[in-house]
Amino acid sequence: MFDNVCKFLAESFSADFATWFFGQPLALTQLSPSELSLEPIRADALILLTNAEVVLHLEFQTEAEEQIPFRMLDYRVRVYRRFPHKQMRQVVIYLKPTGSALVYQQEFAIPGTRHTFEVIRLWEQPSEQFLQTPGLLPFAALGASDSSENTLNQVARKIEAISDLRTQSNVSAASAILAGLVLEKEVIQRLLRQDIMRESVIYQDIWQEGRQEGRQEGRQEGLNLERALVVRQLTWRLGTLPQKLENKVQSLSHSQLERLGEALLDFIQLSELEDWLDSQVNNL
Repeated sequence: MFDNVCKFLAESFSADFATWFFGQPLALTQLSPSELSLEPIRADALILLTNAEVVLHLEFQTEAEEQIPFRMLDYRVRVYRRFPHKQMRQVVIYLKPTGSALVYQQEFAIPGTRHTFEVIRLWEQPSEQFLQTPGLLPFAALGASDSSENTLNQVARKIEAISDLRTQSNVSAASAILAGLVLEKEVIQRLLRQDIMRESVIYQDIWQEGRQEGRQEGRQEGLNLERALVVRQLTWRLGTLPQKLENKVQSLSHSQLERLGEALLDFIQLSELEDWLDSQVNNL
């Protein structure tokens, strides 16, 4: 979720990110990993922005990963193959404080090959630098400051001053999500207006995802309950079930459990249950 929010910000506010990394609001467009000939190693964590002269490769990470140095080399080679005359700037941005030494790695090295890249640990960056442009506001609470809560309060005031309602809504939702890495939910809800962020595409995507997950969890809970009930009925009629048979019952689908619920009324011996389960083997 955090990676996707960062990608959304980089895509939607590319000029703000260009100002951050190049000192000027360059017009950057998104470059799809599929344009680099090979399948992406992990497209959910990266964003590629480009113009006629440069490619900006950003990797957003909440956790340190050992394969990141190789990934940076891999993408540098891919971009060179596709755009041999473009400069490239590669930056890994760690969002959440960690004691892992991996967040200090800035090169990939094997005999005969050495590749370097940049690393930004947001908790070491002054929060003030993120308060200057709308697209960077969501990172402010993750930066270095005397109080993340006070910084988020400053972010809230900046958001209130954004005139475009869609931009205001998207920045507010992104700020709330990323602030969750360092602040409690109650603090975030008190400082950021939920009525603003409800209109954002980020909020709506998360809300829709939550509804889908809720429906899936509800169906799974219902199926688990149905399995437990059938096992209780079988235990009442036949005694404690051997683990092997109980495992088979637990693997049955909803429709199979319904059929077993009807069939078990005629069972007298465990062998009858075994035969019934064996007859279902092709449908498990």
